[in-house]
Amino acid sequence: MIKVRLVAGLMLVFLSWGCAQKVTTQIGGEEMESFTPRTTQYDYLQAKAKLVLEEDSGKITRGTLQLRAKKDSLIWFSLSPGLGVEAIRGLLSEKKIQILNRMGAEDINLSYVEFEQRFGIKLTLDLFQNILWGDSPYPASYEDRLVRVGKKFELTQVREQVRYFSKIDTRHGKVSELSSTSIAGKGSLLASFPDYQKYEEQVFPAEVLVKVAFEAPEVAQNFRIYITWTTLDPQAGPLTFPFRF
Repeated sequence: MIKVRLVAGLMLVFLSWGCAQKVTTQIGGEEMESFTPRTTQYDYLQAKAKLVLEEDSGKITRGTLQLRAKKDSLIWFSLSPGLGVEAIRGLLSEKKIQILNRMGAEDINLSYVEFEQRFGIKLTLDLFQNILWGDSPYPASYEDRLVRVGKKFELTQVREQVRYFSKIDTRHGKVSELSSTSIAGKGSLLASFPDYQKYEEQVFPAEVLVKVAFEAPEVAQNFRIYITWTTLDPQAGPLTFPFRF
């Protein structure tokens, strides 16, 4: 059976090595008056982060997460819990979730539909990108609910039996909180972005907290992932994405 840490590894999805720029936190000065959220722009990107995984049992795992990404196409990631030894390597494409577990647990090689049927969470490559870079799930349309509350816009969207709720901060035009909940009530995901950093003219999350609730084959599971980005290079590339079962 796929263990919680393996599924968690999938959700970690993120970061890389190389000549990346060091992170400095930043919040914009001018507020946006109309709803014009920022969307992260890049062709290839690589980054690195410190990661803490906390399970309901109380177990805490610390490690280094590395990522390479090609926008709207691929996310490659590697997780090393300690001593530089890679534990998990994964590749997320538009169609599949593939994870190689080097610690002896079962590997994952599933379509997004198959993953949803097994674990009760609807995932997509777009949603992973939203969590990584603090973008709202979909452009706003007439069928959505959009209100402004103080310094944030609150956007509620329903797409393909999933309810998305986003809070977009007017100070930098990026998401401060994002939730994805199955209307069937089987699984949910919540991401919060307490701080942002600036790289040239773009804004990227400096920290991310992800809370996941899903249905494992035998019992419901919950875990939390804390990510602190340490290096970032949204101008890297072209990059390779080494992965093979």
